[in-house]
Amino acid sequence: MQHIVVMGVSGSGKSTTGGALAARMGWPFVEGDSFHPAANVAKMQAGTPLTDADREPWLRELAAEIGRNEARGQCSVIGCSALKRAYRDILRSGAPRVRFLHVHGTRRILEDRLTHREGHFFPASLLDSQLATLEMLGLDEDGALVDMALSVEEQVEAALRLLGLGPAAARA
Repeated sequence: MQHIVVMGVSGSGKSTTGGALAARMGWPFVEGDSFHPAANVAKMQAGTPLTDADREPWLRELAAEIGRNEARGQCSVIGCSALKRAYRDILRSGAPRVRFLHVHGTRRILEDRLTHREGHFFPASLLDSQLATLEMLGLDEDGALVDMALSVEEQVEAALRLLGLGPAAARA
């Protein structure tokens, strides 16, 4: 049993890549943004970065969702920024095997995506705060990095290869 957290800053394509990976594996996709309390969404809409204290209850709820999937015997894919190792540690508390797929790329691509994205609460003005907060996966963390400049299909193929997700994993 395993759970893949598709992580990265806003605009990296976590939801798109995560949804495609989940569909490929036949696992449910959990959209982490839908777990944000209204106060967090309002704060971000106002252009105010979230603090660790703001994020902690949200991360704990996502870890609980991972745990619920684990209890049902269901692997899952979760879209969540998971910017700091401490945040990933909270997510890892949800189940024995929580892995990470970091969708990463250039600031130019991120700015372009955020500027042209419609219907999302996260403003492009908060990109710098996310980039400043981002801690890359440590060598001892179970995960992989994919380039967001690749097509979604290429990202999924890279994830499958780098994380060793094949037909056996789809059943695990």
